Amino acid sequence: MKTKAAVLLEAGKPFEIMELELDGPGPGEVLIKYTAAGLCHSDLHLTDGDLPPRYPIVGGHEGSGIIQEVGPGVTKVKAGDHVVCSFIPNCGTCRYCSTGRQNLCDMGATILEGSMPDGTFRFHGHGVDFGAMCMLGTFSEYATISQHSVVKVDDWLPLETAVLVGCGVPSGWGTAVNAGNLRAGDTAVIYGIGGLGINAVQGAVAAGCKYVVAVDPIAMKRDQALKFGATHAFATAEEAQEKVTELTWGQGADAALILVGTVDVPVVQAATAVIGKGGRVVITGLADPTKLTVQVSGTDLTLNQKTIMGSLFGSMNPQYDIVRLLRLYDAGELKLDELVTKRYSLEDVNQGYEDLRNGLNVRGVIDHAS
Repeated sequence: MKTKAAVLLEAGKPFEIMELELDGPGPGEVLIKYTAAGLCHSDLHLTDGDLPPRYPIVGGHEGSGIIQEVGPGVTKVKAGDHVVCSFIPNCGTCRYCSTGRQNLCDMGATILEGSMPDGTFRFHGHGVDFGAMCMLGTFSEYATISQHSVVKVDDWLPLETAVLVGCGVPSGWGTAVNAGNLRAGDTAVIYGIGGLGINAVQGAVAAGCKYVVAVDPIAMKRDQALKFGATHAFATAEEAQEKVTELTWGQGADAALILVGTVDVPVVQAATAVIGKGGRVVITGLADPTKLTVQVSGTDLTLNQKTIMGSLFGSMNPQYDIVRLLRLYDAGELKLDELVTKRYSLEDVNQGYEDLRNGLNVRGVIDHAS
């Protein structure tokens, strides 16, 4: 079949809308009609070339939709099921899945290559194979993806809102609750209040933190952080450091969570400085993998027993946690509708990312029905 998609042909160029050929589902695969796709900052790393994939590639890794057709051997879902996609596929049987670390599943090895696990592609155009961001390519009307990339969700939930738990919400919420190990009475500092950072605020609040300090240079995002439960919000790390020192009587924060769009040396150093003895820095934001972005005092780490760690997908288990987060939303315990700043058509994908670059969006969403 044919499908309309937003693709990247090379680094430094905007998305182009193209009509591609799409293969039907093979063994273990499903054909999905996407309902919505989130505009996550990670796709900008592909556009800018600081996290280079295999080009050409269909963008988008946060998606929701309805299963249209299933291939041989598919047991997880059936045609008509409503699903949210996990940008990390999870097989359930590898070393990592079987030990409760689905976010590290071996099937995620080809997410930047954009191929299926067997190395083949489902999108084609002009005699060329097109990859799919995170094996999903949610900036397409339709896609053929692995059954291990979808999570069945309750039919009554709005898919245009549920889409957010495919990346931004679990990555942020889990950074606070799982990787950050925040507990009641703790102090947390969150750097970057975008689509991930705002959910780290929600996670820290859910964990019962006494103080949740947000750091972002954009006033609108600081205001959003306060609406979502942050106790304080500052434009600079220096202001946050001074206030945390005051609030904690000099002991420092329990955890510092880095969810900025592009991680750099200054934010890592600021986060390491703001935590106290036994504190933890969690890095969820991405950066150019060829650059060294963690440069801190080893003596500080040793003498104060500090920890710096990375977290992928908020250290969550997609098959369980995507459903769990949506149940919290259904119960009124998690804000999702309020996260969406603006909705766009597929043709407006570049405008959506321009708005993101200019600090106008916390989260933009592509509505495939528009």
